[in-house]
Amino acid sequence: MTDIPDRIDRRTAIRAAGGFVGATALPTLSGCLGGNGGDGSDDPDEDPPPDDGADVDYDVETVAEGFENPWGLAFLPDDGRLLVTERPGRLSLLDPADGTVEAVAGAPEVFAEGQGGLLDVAVHPDYPDDPRVYLTYSASAADSPAGDGASGATTHVGAGRLALDGDGGTPALDGFEALFVAEPFRDTNLHFGSRATFGPDGALFVTVGDRRDTDFGPDHVSQDRSNDLGATLRLTPDGDAHPDNPFVDDPDAADAIYSYGHRNPQAMAVRRETNALWQCEHGEEDGDEINAIERAGNYGWPIASEACRYGTDDPVAPGHDERDDVIAPVHYWPCGSGGFPPSGAVFYDGDAFPKWRGDLFAGTLAARYLGRFTVDGDGRDATVTERDPLLDDREWRMRAVAVEPSSGHIYVAVDAGDAPVARIVPA
Repeated sequence: MTDIPDRIDRRTAIRAAGGFVGATALPTLSGCLGGNGGDGSDDPDEDPPPDDGADVDYDVETVAEGFENPWGLAFLPDDGRLLVTERPGRLSLLDPADGTVEAVAGAPEVFAEGQGGLLDVAVHPDYPDDPRVYLTYSASAADSPAGDGASGATTHVGAGRLALDGDGGTPALDGFEALFVAEPFRDTNLHFGSRATFGPDGALFVTVGDRRDTDFGPDHVSQDRSNDLGATLRLTPDGDAHPDNPFVDDPDAADAIYSYGHRNPQAMAVRRETNALWQCEHGEEDGDEINAIERAGNYGWPIASEACRYGTDDPVAPGHDERDDVIAPVHYWPCGSGGFPPSGAVFYDGDAFPKWRGDLFAGTLAARYLGRFTVDGDGRDATVTERDPLLDDREWRMRAVAVEPSSGHIYVAVDAGDAPVARIVPA
């Protein structure tokens, strides 16, 4: 299922401007490719910051094929193998050295409808001393420990201990259990969010979408801190609300909330230079955003947005700069731009591509390329500039991105029913 409709063929526009041929990045176009900075400016006479990564040559290799809608990627530290989730409910262990794929037993029952299913995967930061692997997934009320009296489905976080030589010598998640259930359940198969990443303090951050609530006003679930929807959650490794969360002393707020006012964040990464958490989230009709996440921050949805209502030129809400009680994105794609429906992101810190160190890589779905963004400055005041797209000639919906720790190669999972996991290597 497409997360938002394909409306503007950005590949054609980029090629017409002379910006991309084949699988090798060429000199950058002037300005941003269809996006605006956080201030909404798009001055064609304004020179972008210097781009020191435009002349990097790379090749693309297929690591393994045959995955069904892969969604999450996570490397095992000091092991070299890669965990891959597939949305229908499978977890696999991929060896990049020879392309072999092993099924991992013990994954949970999932609600694999619409945008739901087995979604992201994260490895405990102390692995292998702590062998827990964390999965985010949608589950129905009937299959949930918190589903008594409820109907519909919601985002879950669970964990099990990864045994690489389980019963019969095959890998398995031992003792997998749901650790956190985002409430309330909703009778829809949309907007589960569901990226997961560990922060520098060992806390587990998880995104939850707004479940496609179309009540675009102040009572929207994303503005209601009493529930877990439309929010970034911050949990302990055991799945409890972190005791240092901003609203734990507020009886009217959910203890797990770290930030709120989100629509459907499907990309999240820690910027190691600053230890800051960043996200990319889907807008409505365009209005996609890149956000630097702050504790207790309200990111506006849907009372502030750069999006329009689907199929119209009508703004969903005033822009972020028209309100002083929300945090504006550091980069966004306004209505009419064609958008950047995002999924999966990573800040590059590897050795294979030194010129790209510190850059943000984010997958895009409907636009079908891998985005690269240079970042100058910190937090909400950062300047983010979109550079030439990678893999623009592949017609791939980019679902997940990861960097192999030992080599610095960039791995991507393609969202398709019979999909590859590929890697970008120096040419």
